[in-house]
Amino acid sequence: MGKHLSKKLLIVDDDAGLRRQLRWAFDDFEVLLAEDRKSATTVVRQDEPPVVLLDLGLPPDPHGPTEGLATFREILSLSPESKVIVMTGQTEREYAVRAVAQGAYDFYQKPIEMPTLSLIVERAYKIYELESENRRLHAREDVLPLPGLTATNPKMLELCAETRLLAPSDVSVLLLGESGTGKEVLARAIHALSKRSEGPFVAINCAAIPENLLESELFGHEKGAFTGAVKKTLGKIEVASGGTLFLDEIGDLPLSLQAKLFRFLQERVIERIGGREEIAIDVRVVSATNKNIERFIPDGLFREELYYRLAEASITIPPLRERPEDAILIANQLLQRFAKEEGREVRSFSPDAIEAILGYEWHGNVRELENRVKRAAVVARTRHVTAADLGLVSKTAETATLKSFRAEADRLAVTRALAVADGNISKAAQILDVSRPTLYQLLKEYEIKA
Repeated sequence: MGKHLSKKLLIVDDDAGLRRQLRWAFDDFEVLLAEDRKSATTVVRQDEPPVVLLDLGLPPDPHGPTEGLATFREILSLSPESKVIVMTGQTEREYAVRAVAQGAYDFYQKPIEMPTLSLIVERAYKIYELESENRRLHAREDVLPLPGLTATNPKMLELCAETRLLAPSDVSVLLLGESGTGKEVLARAIHALSKRSEGPFVAINCAAIPENLLESELFGHEKGAFTGAVKKTLGKIEVASGGTLFLDEIGDLPLSLQAKLFRFLQERVIERIGGREEIAIDVRVVSATNKNIERFIPDGLFREELYYRLAEASITIPPLRERPEDAILIANQLLQRFAKEEGREVRSFSPDAIEAILGYEWHGNVRELENRVKRAAVVARTRHVTAADLGLVSKTAETATLKSFRAEADRLAVTRALAVADGNISKAAQILDVSRPTLYQLLKEYEIKA
């Protein structure tokens, strides 16, 4: 980016009083002020502010959107990563919506209520920070915590540090975690950082292969060993010699094969099915499961000696819902990749999409995130993927729905009170247990005629 990331906020408004009010209200920001397009672009060139509050009504067109929209486009061309929040009056709403479609972060309709505006600004800054971190990781692949793995969550960074210590050794590693958390990605990282990185990385899913075929897949077979064995075939263990063997879903390995796998791990030799020759194998074993196989041991469903051979070291990968900051980074990387693959001009996530990603449970973890982002990259109608494109509902949308229910309830209560009071404002206010000024405000807000 070239500039030091700081908590700067640019306020562009021709009303000096409002500028002073906002400067005072955002005292936890370094507030920069501008009153027109020229002064705004000067500040943007110099400071590249993370967040910009821009009034559409700027001189020489203070009562129209023309100059404000031109300023918006110039700000975005100078600092594409800045989050521009467009401030409008009632009559400029459609232009504000147009600005959002063209890349504005959000719009806010006057009159200003500081709690709401502060929330929008803080959220915009947080998203800017997350995206900045994502760009930094993209720009410097060498600072990725592990090859192929993106993470900023403290638990994940600690896990990555432990993995780097284990990788150069030959200890067998058991990776634990829910389905879709990236166990194979971690296994490949262990291989890439090991002294065997020039050798093969061979993966086999123990749950995906029928039991009657799995032994042959693992250990290989000689010609004529069984019906259909028309030639000698090397098993995955033998193919992986000199490199890393990744046994995925090891918790689903049939009991009949557990003893044979333990013998291999103990003696580092195999015999192909139908063969009599012992073949020495030099391989590093990494296994993974989404099951708690320690609990299987007392019931005789998993051999204790095999478990301890596989888990000379174990690493537990936390689910994506426990590291939402990683979810945003990964989603951004996936979006750029899929947009390029599909030839789409999709650029980023809208505010409601980011909130939805942060708040979603992700029971399918990274795999589910990947599926949703891929779909969204294809169906998005603008350059910004929305929560609806992801098939999610943002917390903001849920809150808005609750507010609409509350507003409808208030409207109904006022209407009924007026009906009971036969249009008498004082009586209606007594029924509602509010003051007359409050009732007048409600009438105005909901456009109800007494």
